[in-house]
Order: sequence, then structure tokens, then C-alpha cells
Amino acid sequence: METCIFCKILAGEIPSSKVYETEELLVFRDISPKAKIHLLCIPKEHFARLTELDDRREALLARMMRTIAEHHAEWGLADGYRLIINQGEAAGQSVQHLHIHILGGEPLPWE
Repeated sequence: METCIFCKILAGEIPSSKVYETEELLVFRDISPKAKIHLLCIPKEHFARLTELDDRREALLARMMRTIAEHHAEWGLADGYRLIINQGEAAGQSVQHLHIHILGGEPLPWE
């Protein structure tokens, strides 16, 4: 999508601080961190909501979650982390491209 900031990051039009990348996904540092460590995991395919999942996208989402589980320690999150998927503007989704926030590196309050 032409106006999607995450699609522009994926296309190399906007720089990012990449942490991990495969053919299907990218993990990079959030430019407005809400924790000591704040990463974003995005699929390389553009879709915005969980309601858009089909069998193929469901498998992609599962691989995204597995990637986080397998690599969290090397990303400095061995002591724990929080995953957040905002859905819709009222829930705080500011970029309409599905993404998983990965927060940690410090004790996180529940607010």
C-alpha cells in the first residue's frame, strides 16, 4: 500500500532499526518506545486486522509468534516480555498494517 508506513519500511523507502528478518516478516525497533525494549513484528504481506485472517495468514501469524518465542532472549527479553496487537483506532492501532508490539527489558506496569 502506497501510504502505509510499514510497507514503506519493507520497501526500503524509510529506514528502520532491523533486529530480525525472514522472507515473511520483519522485527525492528519502535521509534517511539513504550518500554526499555520495544520491538515491532510485522508481516511482509499487508493486511490490517485479525478479521482478515484466512488459513495462510493464520499460519503466518503463528510463525510470527513462534519467531518471537524462539528469539526473545537474544533480543534482551529473557526475563519476560509483553505482546500487544491493537485492533482498530479505538484500541490504539495507529498504523493499519497488522503488527505485534514486543515490550520488555524492565518490569512493566499493568495499566
